[in-house]
Amino acid sequence: MKGGSTKAELAASRRQLAAVIDLGKCMGCQTCVMACKSLWTQRPGTDHMRWMSVATCPGRGHPRDFERKGGGFAPDGRPQRGELTTLVDCGDAFRFNHDEVLFAGAGQSKRLEPASAHGGAPAWGYNWDEDQASGQWPNPYFFYLPRLCNHCTRPACLEACTRNAIYKRDDGLVVIDQQRCEGHRHCVEACPYKMIAYNPVTATSEKCIGCFPRVEAGVAPACHRQCPGRTRAYGYLDDETSQVHQLVKKWRVALPLHPEYGTQPSVYYVPPLSPLAYDEQGNLTETMRIPGEVLERYFGPDVHRALATLREERAKRARKEPSALMDLLISRVWRDRFGGFTRDPAEAGS
Repeated sequence: MKGGSTKAELAASRRQLAAVIDLGKCMGCQTCVMACKSLWTQRPGTDHMRWMSVATCPGRGHPRDFERKGGGFAPDGRPQRGELTTLVDCGDAFRFNHDEVLFAGAGQSKRLEPASAHGGAPAWGYNWDEDQASGQWPNPYFFYLPRLCNHCTRPACLEACTRNAIYKRDDGLVVIDQQRCEGHRHCVEACPYKMIAYNPVTATSEKCIGCFPRVEAGVAPACHRQCPGRTRAYGYLDDETSQVHQLVKKWRVALPLHPEYGTQPSVYYVPPLSPLAYDEQGNLTETMRIPGEVLERYFGPDVHRALATLREERAKRARKEPSALMDLLISRVWRDRFGGFTRDPAEAGS
């Protein structure tokens, strides 16, 4: 447990670890989800937990309708009231009739069917609306949005905790002291991203810990390291040699999700450059299929400047001119993406 008892002391950190996710390259494969879940949420009471998730946008998101459940801070800095998530919102924990189908001789007459953890037919589940497009033919669109705890500079969960169980480590990661947590769930209400889940077995709240045992051993977090599409960059935000710093601070093409929530997230996104739209005659236009106002809803008005920079730099490469930004985003050498956290997890025992 970090020393100090005031919220300011609990929220202080010397540095800030951060991540950048390139949405133009995410293919929704869920590898990051499985890497996290197999490592951290195999304990009793964690069936419904996904500390890492990938949802289809625009959509209801994960947890379900998190954008409508409040929390975070108002423009004047005051906390905003939030709502609790339910087990179903968090993705449910389906049960299947394996015994009946596989071991009771009913394999020819019965089929595997899911049931909610509460019983009965499921009303919602993880990625219930996966790959459902928005827009009208011939210009449908969607993009994938990977999400994990933002390890915010001003964590609403930390300020809301009545037990002072939540604190920032010196590296900027936000963690919950399980010995102090009593499961009041004010943190769940306060987090506008709904990245904290309740464990009914231990009666405590749990969340992404930023894979800090791996980080301390020089290994990048599992969700970032296992991404097959090289969509992730990771490192200290103040390390000018890191891709995180260059994409966030130098090129300013990586933006926080819902900056209006006021928590100053440390997970940033390169917005997607979607395919071009067709006009009524079936000809390609110069307009992206994903409307600019849709991306602005997620990433704020600065998304238009970021998209303009991305288009300009991509056009340079099309003209066979050099572009340092495109080289960063392509990342031919995977080790360059991880800000020095490149040790083999097998060697580190993590």
